[in-house]
Amino acid sequence: MHVETIVAGFGGQGILFLGRVLATAGMIEGYHVSWFPSYGPEMRGGTANCVVIISDQEIGSTLSDHPDICIVMNEPSLRRYAPSLKPGGLLVINSSLIAQNYQDPTIHKLEVPGNEIAGNEIGDPRTLNMVILGALIGYHSTVKDESIRQALEDILSGKKRELIDINMKAFYAGKNSISQKVTR
Repeated sequence: MHVETIVAGFGGQGILFLGRVLATAGMIEGYHVSWFPSYGPEMRGGTANCVVIISDQEIGSTLSDHPDICIVMNEPSLRRYAPSLKPGGLLVINSSLIAQNYQDPTIHKLEVPGNEIAGNEIGDPRTLNMVILGALIGYHSTVKDESIRQALEDILSGKKRELIDINMKAFYAGKNSISQKVTR
């Protein structure tokens, strides 16, 4: 297995946290992992992205010019990263913030109303990232659900440990939201 994933959006959407959880879950399962974050100087509202590579072989580069998976949380990220997907790749779109209908017959597309699920179903808009991660894992089982939970337990410490359950609730809400929504 060798899966290259780009996660992109703006600051405050939990882009880097999503990538870190995915990378940590990969490590828990014994894979070689790379997590390469990039963000603007702004704390919120600036651009943020990360590259996560999970592989059963050593990783030669932390960068990805043609990822297998691209998660985009806003329209600027869609315009920038979607065209770089490998043929047969997966584009995960936060359809709550992306109005344009991206067309490419060579890729799979998964549209997830992440903001609505996080805000209305979970009751916490900050869980958007875990909703999107759940949808991704529901469609492309890069790592196991148990590894996601373990990753959250490893990452969230102190008072933040109380956020594990709501993050897992959001993860499963995202995972359960994808039935019959994958298009090509």
